[in-house]
Amino acid sequence: MPSFRTLFFPRHDQRLALATASAEGKGLPAPRRYVALATILLGLTLAVLDGTIANVALPSIARHFHAEAAESIWIVNGYQLAIVMSLLPLAALADIYGYRTVYLGGVVLFTAASVACILAESMEALTAARIAQGLGAAGLMAVNMSMLRFSVARGRFGAAIGVNAMVVAVASTVGPVLAGAILSVASWHWLFAINIPLGLLTLLIGVPSLPETLRRKRRFDWLSALLSAIGIGLVIMVIDGIGAKLPLYVTGLQILGCILCFVLQIRHERGSDSPMLPVDLLRIPIFSLSICTSILSFTTQFLAFVSLPFLLQSVMHFSPTMVGMLMTPWPLAVAVTAPLSGRMSDRYPPAILGGVGLLCLSAGMLALGLMQEDAQIWDIAWRMALCGAGFGLFQAPNNRAMQEATPMERTGAASGMMGTARLTGQSVGAALVALMLHKLGLWGATGALLLGSVFAFLAAIASMSRLVASKAKPKTGD
Repeated sequence: MPSFRTLFFPRHDQRLALATASAEGKGLPAPRRYVALATILLGLTLAVLDGTIANVALPSIARHFHAEAAESIWIVNGYQLAIVMSLLPLAALADIYGYRTVYLGGVVLFTAASVACILAESMEALTAARIAQGLGAAGLMAVNMSMLRFSVARGRFGAAIGVNAMVVAVASTVGPVLAGAILSVASWHWLFAINIPLGLLTLLIGVPSLPETLRRKRRFDWLSALLSAIGIGLVIMVIDGIGAKLPLYVTGLQILGCILCFVLQIRHERGSDSPMLPVDLLRIPIFSLSICTSILSFTTQFLAFVSLPFLLQSVMHFSPTMVGMLMTPWPLAVAVTAPLSGRMSDRYPPAILGGVGLLCLSAGMLALGLMQEDAQIWDIAWRMALCGAGFGLFQAPNNRAMQEATPMERTGAASGMMGTARLTGQSVGAALVALMLHKLGLWGATGALLLGSVFAFLAAIASMSRLVASKAKPKTGD
């Protein structure tokens, strides 16, 4: 039985042995494994909570600084844009300097930026602090799945991913409720203050427990990082611009800039065995199909999350409070099914589990789209729960398929791509809702739900097709 010092404060040779064992899929020894999992889940809670509670506080923040509502939106947009632009560069940094280094660095930056949010004396200062928070959150998200893969043994990886998805669902559900409770008794500053003890606790237990990983001896490519950040940032801006009805020439220039950045990056990284824009991973059929499935499914999710408040409040005439309650069956169903599907993915093909889940999601979206205006609460709730159960059944197996199709030394790049796919899908979904509301008025909300059913069905086809891909070419990875 290894001593406490060996487990939590190993020497250099012991750290190397632990890193080698993790790379071979053996995971960390107990009890360090459980402390590492607690750290990973706590850090994830930190990032997800902050991404949801800030939305609720926007009106209060705008009033505090006597700012326009449109100006306050950048408190959210700046945070999200910082995350999506820095995911791939931070994943590349993690391959070079170690996943735990990037993860803990992200926690430090996120916590320090939370202090800056509290002390901000202007909207501009708060927006800058939120962008810094986004960079810190990206450090957590870029290697979240990598940390899990190196912490647990291969046979328990699916269960760990399921718990990971459950924590995201619970934090997403609790975030707005917690924000409302805090704002009812205190100022918006306290929304950021709660990050400080959580961040310090994550550092306290994470420094001795997070897994050691083997590092790649190469230099960080700053040019690729710049091109990647600008290119992906422009992708999101193009998507948002379509929904915001920007002039056609502005959108055209953004598309040209995006294409130019990616072309230059691919040419620059030609011949590299670890490109920052992981075109090498996209050549792996199971990985590319899983990424496609992820984008389609998160597009479906945000087609629902953005359109449903309009449908429930403006068409079906529910109060804002009731709308919030009617939205909760979805994440609650995810919280229940995600751990189960994670465990099932240790025994059954993710392609089948994901396909079945996405068919349920498609059916649920169709049921929501065909819902009558006078539908009762229970009639809405079961439709939401069906969508959530389907999404939860799909998510953990799909994440596992992406990770296990990837060589261990490219785990960081895979995690970065997973986060990028999620944020891209969410942005596409939100932009499509804005576009349909503009073209069809409030009935665009119903149209968005029906469109989401189509997207989920296409995602189910992409998921099932991985069965053919896995037979055509042996799985790459471990």
